[in-house]
Amino acid sequence: MSSNQTHVLVIDDEPAIRDMIGYALERSGMQCTQAGNAQEALVAINGERPDLILMDWMMPGVSGLDLTRRLRRDPFTEDIPIIMLTAKVTEDDKVAGLEAGTDDYVIKPFSPRELLARIRAVLRRTNPTDGEGRLTTGQLTLDTVSRRVLHDGQEIHLGPTEFRMLEFFMSHPGRAYSRSQLLDHVWGADAYLEERTVDVHIRRLRKALEPSGTDSYVQTVRGHGYRFLAED
Repeated sequence: MSSNQTHVLVIDDEPAIRDMIGYALERSGMQCTQAGNAQEALVAINGERPDLILMDWMMPGVSGLDLTRRLRRDPFTEDIPIIMLTAKVTEDDKVAGLEAGTDDYVIKPFSPRELLARIRAVLRRTNPTDGEGRLTTGQLTLDTVSRRVLHDGQEIHLGPTEFRMLEFFMSHPGRAYSRSQLLDHVWGADAYLEERTVDVHIRRLRKALEPSGTDSYVQTVRGHGYRFLAED
């Protein structure tokens, strides 16, 4: 495997679907590993950590949703992007998937072309650093070295907490986080604060971004929390 070859783990209990996806991935230059259930998937991940996971929602035994929750709790796997393959399309299902830590969905039936486009989009979102410490989402650039936030060459001044929150969001664009998760990631797991603290700093962050027109990047996920995503 070449050093820059994307490694995708496909978890689905139907061999025909795994083979179809594997064929499409390998034709596009990616490496594919297959697993038929959660146990096989964990063995595969321990053998070689994938760059991205495609996971079927409905699997016998441990479901895709439960496996996602388990992977998000493990420091070794918590940052692996996960795309759920599902026929479920209700709002409650989407909220449940976001809450578990899913990065995106592909609704069955899907074409290989659509699947590859979703994979590339998620990889772009989840690997945003440019190699020089700069994070870019839409029209915003955050420099982790100089600790500055720029829009169209103009600096946006943020308080230290808002800066940490924005840095976390821009490091994980598109993924929804609950208030308790944001407390853990931005303030630290040992910070015993009320969840409404997050709402206060979200309002401050939006106010600071408003003059640049990028406050809409901070999106409320109803029934769950917040995510950060540039609107096309």
